[in-house]
Amino acid sequence: MRSLGASVVKIEPPAGDPLEGANPAWYEHLATGQEVVRLDLKDATDRARLDDYLANADVLLTSSRPSALRRLGLGPEKLYQAYPRLCVVAIVGYPTPRVDEPGHDLTYLAEGGLLSPPEMPRTLLADLAGAERAVSATLALLLSRERGRGAGYVEVALSEAAASFAEPWRFGITRPGEHLGGGFPGYSLYEAKSGWVAVAALEPHFWERLLGELGLESTTSKEDLAEVLRRETAEEWERWAAERDLPIAALRDAPAQSTTTKET
Repeated sequence: MRSLGASVVKIEPPAGDPLEGANPAWYEHLATGQEVVRLDLKDATDRARLDDYLANADVLLTSSRPSALRRLGLGPEKLYQAYPRLCVVAIVGYPTPRVDEPGHDLTYLAEGGLLSPPEMPRTLLADLAGAERAVSATLALLLSRERGRGAGYVEVALSEAAASFAEPWRFGITRPGEHLGGGFPGYSLYEAKSGWVAVAALEPHFWERLLGELGLESTTSKEDLAEVLRRETAEEWERWAAERDLPIAALRDAPAQSTTTKET
């Protein structure tokens, strides 16, 4: 929301956000531009400070279990009574009635069939997908409020976000050998002379142009294309494709972010 122009106040517990200890660089990146405040919500003084923030806020975005929030007097019913213009978006693990069940990105991906053990996932898919859904939910609540329908409350379940991302696998199109699972030669991974390339000539005009540029026939198999792509390095194929407006990219690891902290 900050990137859309919102002023954001991030409330952390007294011990801070665990991410700060696990990965200071990413924490700093995410917190940039936000006002970070540490409060003990069981303390009367700190709770009063939170109330001051809520009195002037348009949206409260939470990521705690609803039962814990209700114990703190922050359930949606009490919030609406105290702050009738406050829109509330609750990021939860599972949808009602399972909102208080524990879970994390790894378990949501496991349930969605999106893991290939023993490899760990390269990204936090459910968390990031849930964040995008939370933005959409926030904008929808604000639009509804501005149209005179009052403030609202919505839950964004990370497990549902993961399940929606698992649909290509569930319906079979990305399974091994299927159309987007390596079955179509124009959409697959290939080993080059050095490195690997991702070929995504999925639409007919891209596929036909790729074949034409390489001097291949329409009956070209995956093995035929693999033989050609082994002749040059991945970086050379990427440059070659860019010159011809073809969707081919060299595989690379994301650049590591420095975790060095600045001395003050």
